[in-house]
Amino acid sequence: MQEIIIDEEFSRLLPPLDVQAFCSLEEDILKYGCMNPLVLWNGILIDGYNRYTIVQKHNLPFNTISLEFDSRDEVIIFMIKLQIDRRNLSPMQLTYYRGMHYNLEKKLQGGDRHTQNNSKGQNDPLNGNTANRLSEEYRVSPRTIKRDGQISDVIIAIGKESPDAKSEILSGKTRISRKQLREMADGAEEDVGAIAAQIADGTFESGRSVTSKSSKESSDDIQPWEKEFARMTDEFRQTLRTHAQTDDTSSVKTALREYITVLEELYKSI
Repeated sequence: MQEIIIDEEFSRLLPPLDVQAFCSLEEDILKYGCMNPLVLWNGILIDGYNRYTIVQKHNLPFNTISLEFDSRDEVIIFMIKLQIDRRNLSPMQLTYYRGMHYNLEKKLQGGDRHTQNNSKGQNDPLNGNTANRLSEEYRVSPRTIKRDGQISDVIIAIGKESPDAKSEILSGKTRISRKQLREMADGAEEDVGAIAAQIADGTFESGRSVTSKSSKESSDDIQPWEKEFARMTDEFRQTLRTHAQTDDTSSVKTALREYITVLEELYKSI
């Protein structure tokens, strides 16, 4: 039997199944066997962690397939896209994974800019602005993708301070808005550490401002929530314009649902 390597970084990337979903998967595998192969890269497991746990527990046979990637970053992007395609993510998890995808793509492509003098030609899928490409893939605005990148970086920074705090955010057990997370993007490291500690020990107060005292203050003439509402509304209008000339109502509904979600978060933060 082929030795399978469990990579800690890869395994932490994936959201755990809840008890009911895991038990249901276990029942199916015990009844029908492990029908879907485990996916490997250089012997490292990159898809099928729950299936692997179950077949190991019950000593069941399984198949594997191996895929080729040039780097760990490309593997992570593959894993992220699999999770998003399965559509079992919360809004915060979706934001986190989209943002991580965006940041990794920027890193691989040398930044969020137009590729110049691309030898592969103008029709190459990697040619063009990273945020624009991913906005089409995920059916949100480029601005949303860029904000997701900020939020993802903050959640990763929180996770370095406290893995438990990161899990609390992604699972939804700790209610923290996208606005609060974006405020932390401009804050100092000690601010991130303080928030991580508060989330971990249960003293974090949802809805309050987490902006560092050293951060640039908003104008006295305009309330922060007014600026936030204006930005969100502009973003939603841009998304509608993107789909205005198509009959894809599902993408419009997705955008509308996301707009409603961020409006609810703004309402709770005021």
